[in-house]
Amino acid sequence: MKRTLLLLALVASSHAIASSHREAPGITETPKVDATDFYMFRSYETGREGFVTFIANYLPLQDAYGGPNYFSMDPDALYEIHVDNNGDAIEDLTFQFRFQNFSQDLQIPVNGVPVAVPLINIGAFGTTPEANDNVKNSLETYTVGVIRGERDFNDPQLAQNASMSNVTRFRKPFDYIGTKSQPNYAQYADNHIWRIAIPGCSEGRVFVGQRRDPFSVNLGEIFDLINTNPLGPVNGETNTIADKNVTSLILEVPIACVRGNSDIIGAWTTASLPSRDSALTNAGSGGTSGKRPFRQVSRLGAPLVNEVVIGVPDKDRFNASEPRNDGQFAQYVTNPTLPELIEILFAAPAPNLFPRTDLIAAFLTGVSGLNQPPGVTASEMLRLNMGIAAKAAAAQNNLGVLGGDTAGFPNGRRPGDDVVDIELRVAMGALLPSDVAPAGQLPITDGATVNAGQFRTTFPYLNTPVPGARN
Repeated sequence: MKRTLLLLALVASSHAIASSHREAPGITETPKVDATDFYMFRSYETGREGFVTFIANYLPLQDAYGGPNYFSMDPDALYEIHVDNNGDAIEDLTFQFRFQNFSQDLQIPVNGVPVAVPLINIGAFGTTPEANDNVKNSLETYTVGVIRGERDFNDPQLAQNASMSNVTRFRKPFDYIGTKSQPNYAQYADNHIWRIAIPGCSEGRVFVGQRRDPFSVNLGEIFDLINTNPLGPVNGETNTIADKNVTSLILEVPIACVRGNSDIIGAWTTASLPSRDSALTNAGSGGTSGKRPFRQVSRLGAPLVNEVVIGVPDKDRFNASEPRNDGQFAQYVTNPTLPELIEILFAAPAPNLFPRTDLIAAFLTGVSGLNQPPGVTASEMLRLNMGIAAKAAAAQNNLGVLGGDTAGFPNGRRPGDDVVDIELRVAMGALLPSDVAPAGQLPITDGATVNAGQFRTTFPYLNTPVPGARN
């Protein structure tokens, strides 16, 4: 449960901030590699039925007005999306994103002397990626590497731009500086959607850039000992982060590219830094991808896990761990503290069943008959049954499986799935009989709803970011 399931974790910890927006002490020191949300779903854009879309959001709580100077990605980091397609808790396929920032060192004459400018741009620019490069003080590009097998022992093969022969580097759009610098940002950003030739697969699409944060949560009142009505209207409160942006890594690949021994896959995203740069002292293995030692500092699969399941002493260790080693955290799932905290605060009885086998299914193995792979090894990740057809946005239920929509969370996760409300209800026993979970069928909510109608129905699905200034 990696987002703010009601950030009840905040009652126990002051380190969690909005979903996986700084959910552990160590990651607060390196926000550029902080994963905020992870999504995986059958593409529901018309004509893209044979594809699956992955979205990994990073660099949380971006105030739009501060973006041009501060929200580039870390060129020393590995940003990765891992796919386990046989249920053994070990990655079979990894998509590795690496970034490079180029300074153009723009200068203007002052009293006959050329002096470097302090701004990220010195003029407006058009909608194509290369338009008006002469006014851009920096350029940011990235590569997408494909690793087959365990990432620690295999090198990446670089994907190519399917429209440009032998080109393996893709342009990342500038953040939304403001309407004066970028008069038509939506078109400008869409021109950075690239067709991508994936080694060993056919063609997909990729977009990396700033987006409006798709997560919805009533943070302020949640931090204040959940100072709201959990049985009130689902849209009766304010989405505290509605004016924040994130940086999104969005990849659409053919289903055949990621399918293994069944239609069910598991996936998660991680970020790693060179070990010499890591501030964490209790981290585990992060791999040696590219023959360089890296230490994993961020990890995210299902939403809200580190926030409201993992105890404070283990939050950094969870971020540094791999799914295959999740047995060390099992007690947090089998004996969760969140329901007990809710009972203390609201007198809503917590489920009286231990171990919580319903939560084991929801977060560690997948649900039998829905998204549990054959012979699964219990491990925390987001799981998707790609054999279940996507639903058009207008037909999606934002409560996912709880609302009768098996194409939604916890069978993958779509932008319009209200995971806070879903996980609150599951934590209180929505999947259990009423005799052991008397509060399980209550319509518990944080009051900040989200649904598919709030997002684009075409790739990259997430909305244009908030501009830094409007003119």
